[in-house]
Amino acid sequence: MSEVEGGERIALLRFVERFALTLRDAGMAPMPARVLAYALADDADRYTAGDLARGLGVSPAAISGAVRYLVQVGFFSREREPGTRSDLYVLDDRDLWSRFVTAELSSLDRFVQAIDGGLEVLGTDRPGGQRLAETRDFMAFLRAEMSDVIARWPAERARRAAGRRPHPAEVTPR
Repeated sequence: MSEVEGGERIALLRFVERFALTLRDAGMAPMPARVLAYALADDADRYTAGDLARGLGVSPAAISGAVRYLVQVGFFSREREPGTRSDLYVLDDRDLWSRFVTAELSSLDRFVQAIDGGLEVLGTDRPGGQRLAETRDFMAFLRAEMSDVIARWPAERARRAAGRRPHPAEVTPR
């Protein structure tokens, strides 16, 4: 957990709650959304359940299910330091979002396969079958486009980073 104090801590927690609401609107459960938002915005990259609980002002019990989910979907990995009894939850931010989206591509594949099975039974001669065909075509198109986006992301990330001004904290005084 980073050492953010006073007004910065309040600003951090306000952002966390706003971003967690956005993640919830996208379908994530409330506590995993809060934990992920906190870990993304905080400066540390590894946390114990206690660190996360203190950072968010909740009980460690509230954290356990959230980190289990975040490990399962690949946002966190679980590690343990030699000689400690607490798990460390590590935010591996190298290509975090592209890894997450890549994992989601298999869900789109399953949609297409399931719909293909329905189309074999129902055909496309009726309105329901036509809607299923449109859905399958959209999911297949989305999957292909997302694959292309993931492939282009490293070059785009480098382009954006090259044009970004460093944060004042990143500038070395002369």
